[in-house]
Amino acid sequence: MRIDQFLWFSRIFKSRTIASNACKKGHIKKNSKSLKPSDEVYPNMTINVKKNQINYTYTIKDLPNSRVGAKIVNLYIDNITPNSEINKKEIINLNKNNFKYDGKPSKKDRRDLKNYLND
Repeated sequence: MRIDQFLWFSRIFKSRTIASNACKKGHIKKNSKSLKPSDEVYPNMTINVKKNQINYTYTIKDLPNSRVGAKIVNLYIDNITPNSEINKKEIINLNKNNFKYDGKPSKKDRRDLKNYLND
């Protein structure tokens, strides 16, 4: 099975096009070697997926025949991502919430931001 097709079937990416583009950009790796969208995947293979600044690691258990439901994805892949990467996701989410403005920040918000950056 093609790697881009597998990533879409196993719901790692929302569409096959996005999975294919991730392969072309070098975000999908096997043994630190970038994979092309047409590369084949096999059971018991470990792949690294860089998605949203986080490096996920998956082990392929089996190959699905078609796109599977979210509840049964665990039958086909094992998520063996280290806890340090999962914690990185929480830090990124916290940083997004610190300086989120609706449109242009007010004068007070700009002063607070300037004082925060200068300290």
